[in-house]
Amino acid sequence: MTNRELEHIITKARDAKNGGFGVLSTGEKLAAALVLNRPDWLADMNYTLAEAIERVGPEWLTMIPEAARVLEYESEQAANGSI
Repeated sequence: MTNRELEHIITKARDAKNGGFGVLSTGEKLAAALVLNRPDWLADMNYTLAEAIERVGPEWLTMIPEAARVLEYESEQAANGSI
């Protein structure tokens, strides 16, 4: 795992969270749905959780929890007026 790969996933998930879902590749959309805990997005793309996990692959899958923590922290900071 590299910082660049993690930043890529965080950026794509952030884009999806802010309405930029349409410009992402299928793998990026699936990763964003996993990062943001959006099973409804997976269902809209006709993917099960297991299929999404398989599609994003082991490298990206290991980065999903950290990316989720980063975005959660950003949300908390924004709610507190710190960002």
